Amino acid sequence: MGGTLPDVVEEGRRVLREADDRGVTLRALGGVAVVLRSPNGLDEPFRRSYEDLDFATSRASAKACTSLLRELGYEPHAEFNALHGRERLLFLDERNGRKADVFVGRFRMSHDIPLEDRLAIEPLTVPLAELLLTKLQIAELNEKDVRDSIALLYGHAVGDEDGDTVNGARVAELLGDDWGLWRTITGNLAVCAEHLDRYGLAEEQRRSIGERIGRLSEHIDAEPKSRAWRLRARIGERKRWYETPEEVEGA
Repeated sequence: MGGTLPDVVEEGRRVLREADDRGVTLRALGGVAVVLRSPNGLDEPFRRSYEDLDFATSRASAKACTSLLRELGYEPHAEFNALHGRERLLFLDERNGRKADVFVGRFRMSHDIPLEDRLAIEPLTVPLAELLLTKLQIAELNEKDVRDSIALLYGHAVGDEDGDTVNGARVAELLGDDWGLWRTITGNLAVCAEHLDRYGLAEEQRRSIGERIGRLSEHIDAEPKSRAWRLRARIGERKRWYETPEEVEGA
């Protein structure tokens, strides 16, 4: 079957192809997924290096996913997987000094993004709505996540369906039920808008991305908010609304 590949994007493709051949539910997340959703490659302003692989699997496929990755040259991190395996698995690619994170059923970092019922929608990655949310849910957004988020909105329009558009209805649905997620995502969309001048884009390109951010914000604003959202909104920022990496890995 061969060993792991030095090119992390091609390695991601290899793993996903093998998973599909075996009927194992596995979809890409993270920066590599952003590249995979750009069939003609990312334009120069958005290219960057990628260190690791991130995937999502279903609860039913978690065991098969572990077996697959072992056969493909990855060593399970026994201690981490014993502690966190119900929601996250970690594998090491010692040949290339990389790791592969596999989120089981949901993506949980600063916030919780449900994935279980959405993994069959796209063949290679999680749907664009969730891919964007996993980038923007970071409470302390860094430059690479800003770059990846803008790249997604540069390459994909905002609409009401999945496929090659960011499903604004799905984004709004999740945010309308979770004030903390709403607070982080809306704040980070504003950060992305503020950073559009950093990437050497033409005025028309900046305008297009800004309009897509605006359309996504309109979806979010128009979504009815749940009772739980309204109750949490009363507390606002007096109470921290996100988790830290230490809390997530210590859970």
